[in-house]
Amino acid sequence: MVAGKVVVVTGSGGGIGREIALLMARHGAKVVVNDIGASLSGDGKDAGPAEQVVNEIRAFGGEAAANTDSVADPAAAERLIGTALDTFGRIDCIVNNAGILRDRIFHKMSVDDWDSVLKVHLYGAFYVSRAAALHFKEQASGSMIHMTSTSALIGNFGQANYSAAKLGVAALSKSIALDMQRFNVRSNSIAPFAWSRMTSNIPADTPEEQARVERLKQMTAAKIAPLAVYLASDAANGVNGQIFAVRSNEIFLMSQPRPIRSVHRAEGWTPESVAQHAIPALQGSFFDLERSGEVFCWDPL
Repeated sequence: MVAGKVVVVTGSGGGIGREIALLMARHGAKVVVNDIGASLSGDGKDAGPAEQVVNEIRAFGGEAAANTDSVADPAAAERLIGTALDTFGRIDCIVNNAGILRDRIFHKMSVDDWDSVLKVHLYGAFYVSRAAALHFKEQASGSMIHMTSTSALIGNFGQANYSAAKLGVAALSKSIALDMQRFNVRSNSIAPFAWSRMTSNIPADTPEEQARVERLKQMTAAKIAPLAVYLASDAANGVNGQIFAVRSNEIFLMSQPRPIRSVHRAEGWTPESVAQHAIPALQGSFFDLERSGEVFCWDPL
């Protein structure tokens, strides 16, 4: 479905990114495998993971190139897109998948915990997307695929930095879709459910948490890749500005914020009338403080 296309996949030295890179290549794409080889928290650097995936792709006859630039640096993001142009002559799709975790309960979250996660997830998605945007505009085609999370779309404990970044990614994707549609450039998001390095540190101290982890282990990273390959293909030309979730063999179209209920008072509002009228009228439609696992509470199919 993506034969001849050139695709950049960030954070593709392992996990979801690796599976997307491999399936893109199996479907004929030329892939730039980007990974700095850092720890889960973003420390260190190792060219090995990216090179290993490139070797896997070449072993089955595919074309790939490795890149170890950090998406959190705008100049490095430009070099990343440059790798695609220099090696394969064009760029057709980017998959913003790179990420780190610095989970902390909110009152213990440091400025560095906050800053580091936003720089990789949100700033990184912007930097790579922006570096590709002019090339997409000039050729009047291109697809951007961004990884968001149900931790952002629904909620989770101890992930204020990650959730804020990933909700920002979903909003960034929608803004890109609106701004770039006139140039035949598409932008969509995927919230992946998969057992990977990014989820391996989920607490499993209680029977409920242990059961959740066991459910997650059934959802392999390879299950995410088919939707990403589709979104990169010309078959997805009519799909733009959407948020999907993939959970094992299930694909969901996620809702986007819309008004669900309103109240009106002809003479305007006072704090007292808000308390007496507006909130009691709206309260029945309030959202519970739920986590992702409480909304997706059934076993993966």
